[in-house]
Amino acid sequence: MPPRNTDVAVDPMFLERWSPRAFDGSDMPESDLITILEAGRWAPSAFNYQPWRFVYSLRDDAYWADFLSCLIPFNAIWAKNASALLFILSDRMMIGKNGPSESYSHSFDAGSAWGYMALQAMRLGYFAHGMTGIEVDRAADKLGVPPEFRVEAAVAIGKLGKAEILPEGLREREGPSDRKPLNELSFRGCFRS
Repeated sequence: MPPRNTDVAVDPMFLERWSPRAFDGSDMPESDLITILEAGRWAPSAFNYQPWRFVYSLRDDAYWADFLSCLIPFNAIWAKNASALLFILSDRMMIGKNGPSESYSHSFDAGSAWGYMALQAMRLGYFAHGMTGIEVDRAADKLGVPPEFRVEAAVAIGKLGKAEILPEGLREREGPSDRKPLNELSFRGCFRS
């Protein structure tokens, strides 16, 4: 796979991280997954409220089939070869001095935790693929998610496998994707489309 390039010097870990669909089907020690989750725990959050929660299953444990059933079929086809599946949840409510109130940044904060986990996975030799192609209501039910929490996304984590194991339509897409130029994403002074 050709390396990603950038016009601005950033740490190589940002360019090396990508979201494969081909996983090798190997087992992951739970201690490695706990290290990845610990990285997510240290993400920043508004008022240090830490609204994220992580619910996980390791390959072929008692929860694996239920976790796979919460993914849309397109994602379940390839995620079945991951070493771990996890769902990221966020607490929509904050408890402050004046009682509960709606959290404006719960999703933003949970996304920060996901980013930390994706980078920690890379440091341990794994790849993480976040996805919103999930059966949200089914996931909430199967995982016992309280109504004040939002199911944000699912994540498949594992060692990189060969693209040949993927269905034909996905093989040619397997590789790091590029990004839009920075000048299309950041604007000094005011937004421009």
